[in-house]
Amino acid sequence: MMAIRMWKRLKKRLRRSRRPLPLWTLGRIAVTIWMVIAIDGLIFQPVLHAENMINNPPFHQILMEQEANVEVVLKRIYVCGEETESLGRMSVLQLNRMLQDHWEWRVEAKDEAKTVIVAEINDLSDYCKSNAYFGVDRDGNLSLYDGLPKEEKVLRTFFQLDIEFMESSLPKKQIYALVTGIRVSDMDEYYSVLSTFSDFAMEQNTKAMETIPTGQ
Repeated sequence: MMAIRMWKRLKKRLRRSRRPLPLWTLGRIAVTIWMVIAIDGLIFQPVLHAENMINNPPFHQILMEQEANVEVVLKRIYVCGEETESLGRMSVLQLNRMLQDHWEWRVEAKDEAKTVIVAEINDLSDYCKSNAYFGVDRDGNLSLYDGLPKEEKVLRTFFQLDIEFMESSLPKKQIYALVTGIRVSDMDEYYSVLSTFSDFAMEQNTKAMETIPTGQ
């Protein structure tokens, strides 16, 4: 610092000079060094304070960040269907408490303004309970439709059916029901249809069978 550099230069001068300096000269030098130290300290202290603020933000700033509100959106993903609901604005603390209370939920997306949370629900959405039908598509796949199969709005495809084996094994009334559309309004009906027609899958599709709980 500036005061240290002045003191070093003074020491060199004293070594070069064999005659002692007068007292008044030493006094002036001491006063000058003291003023430099004072001024240098005034300049240096704000720099230290600013650096400390960057590396160690004050407690009130941490609290403000925790209390900052973000928009929270809950996305419910059903076996059939999806619904989105805004939960309003929450602080980070409130959001963390909610996630602790609902450990099965997961955060899908997050930024400074919005957080999207996903809840997977083993049920049909209200929309699917009113509009979902099982049917068979043109390739012989068992599929779930939004509306009647003739509208061809496929929501999900499960497995390919052995049509010849199915026609020789099931009553014509049941085949006709599948072709025109089998309405499902709850999970019991959903699993019942899957269980019935899984016996006629061209290949025993393990992934498809996993959607049917034991005992259905």
